[in-house]
Amino acid sequence: MRHTSSDHRGRRAALTLSLAALVFAAAFMLFGPPRGQAHSGATLRVSTAQNATLHKRILVTTSGRTLYSLSAETHGRFICTGSCTATWPPLTLKHGAKPVGVRGLGSIRRPDGRRQVTYKGKPLYRFASDMKKGDVGGEGFRDVGTWHAAVASRSASKGASPTPGPAPTPGY
Repeated sequence: MRHTSSDHRGRRAALTLSLAALVFAAAFMLFGPPRGQAHSGATLRVSTAQNATLHKRILVTTSGRTLYSLSAETHGRFICTGSCTATWPPLTLKHGAKPVGVRGLGSIRRPDGRRQVTYKGKPLYRFASDMKKGDVGGEGFRDVGTWHAAVASRSASKGASPTPGPAPTPGY
């Protein structure tokens, strides 16, 4: 059987699409949904979890990934913009969505126009190098400020039981 060049182009296109889908699926599994499109529906859930490394109750995404804030970002001033967001993806909301699950959540408009989730007024981010639930590789990272896991106050999680031992203190 003889194959024509159009057969080869069709097969090549199908293979390219299959590979692109595979790469996208692998990236989604490793890094989560694309920024700005991470959450659908009218709400975005943030939870708390006791972190074994930090010995503190911290804020996490629905998949258990640690949420961070930057010490230098205060009073609506954004430091992490542009290429910074590749390492520190902001936790953003779709239009009309609201953050739920933890007391003290809110949102703020980023310089690029997206709405970012805040905790006690501080913008929340993930750390791209944290690959699994419980990772806290961004803790204490210093650049123009210091990155810390967002530590939950005792009353932050609705219905959460108090953390044993001393009261947790904010990590920023």
